[in-house]
Amino acid sequence: MPRQINAKTVVSVYEKFGILLIMIIECIFFAIASNRFLLPTNLFLVGRQVSFYGIAAVGVTMVLLVGEIDISVGSILGFSGTMAAVLMVKHGWPMGLAILVTILFCTIFGFISGFLTEILKVPSLIGTLAMQTIIKGCTYIISDGRPIRGFSEKFKFLGQGFVFGTIPTPIIFMVLVFIIGFIVLNKQYIGRRIYAVGGNKEAARLSGIKTNWVVVGVFVASSVTASVAGILMVSRLGAGDPSLGSDFALDVLTAAVLGGIALQGGKGFVLNVLVGAFIIGILANGLVLCHVIEYWQWIVKGLVFLFAVIMSNLDYIITKKR
Repeated sequence: MPRQINAKTVVSVYEKFGILLIMIIECIFFAIASNRFLLPTNLFLVGRQVSFYGIAAVGVTMVLLVGEIDISVGSILGFSGTMAAVLMVKHGWPMGLAILVTILFCTIFGFISGFLTEILKVPSLIGTLAMQTIIKGCTYIISDGRPIRGFSEKFKFLGQGFVFGTIPTPIIFMVLVFIIGFIVLNKQYIGRRIYAVGGNKEAARLSGIKTNWVVVGVFVASSVTASVAGILMVSRLGAGDPSLGSDFALDVLTAAVLGGIALQGGKGFVLNVLVGAFIIGILANGLVLCHVIEYWQWIVKGLVFLFAVIMSNLDYIITKKR
């Protein structure tokens, strides 16, 4: 019993203060390790990079809340940026129309993933893994496997510009997406349905909730947020690269789980995911500033993801043992 109480206390403290403490420790460590970390230019760089993780993490959070997982977000990010680039550069489409058609097209991928998971009962890990490969192939087909450049300054502003001369444009988009995510999950009826499906799917179905459509809907939402992140990232880089997003899914999932979203579903607060995204962004930036080679960066990121999953599962493990 004492061990269970102690473990439960650790989990409770971690859920309330853990992620903030981790971010503070990160900032202190990298500020000491590199004199460039606290420079305003670097902090703006971190904020811009975090924006891409954060935007996609809102959609992934919704998928996790219903007890599923979506690992196709990296491929969707690469596809959306490349497709928007193809439409604007190769076909001369207006920026607004190209972005709208790209996002709508990406919702098809989300619908297919949701359909595979909920209607055909394919495990979401397997279904989205297959979709990841399919979408990646589509990306290389539409781009002929080559980066696409030649964007207008108007489009570049979405990823490279500043609002009021100081705030990077992607941060504004991230804040808007988190506000929408907060309203949907905490102030709207659909949000209560999402939590209900993740908490107890059968009970939710018996209470009259159309669980099939809820699950499909969150996969569509995940594809929309990933596509927005992809378009902004391509705008930031100035090129539509089909290889973009290879490690993106791990970073986004880590941000969501670090933010306290339970892998079993039904538990978590979307605004905490923002802190999780900053932890990942600060970690990536700090490792580069400390000249850590890329191979070691992969190991560190993998360990952080494992830590996040273990902490997420502790409460579930303790509850089952009681």
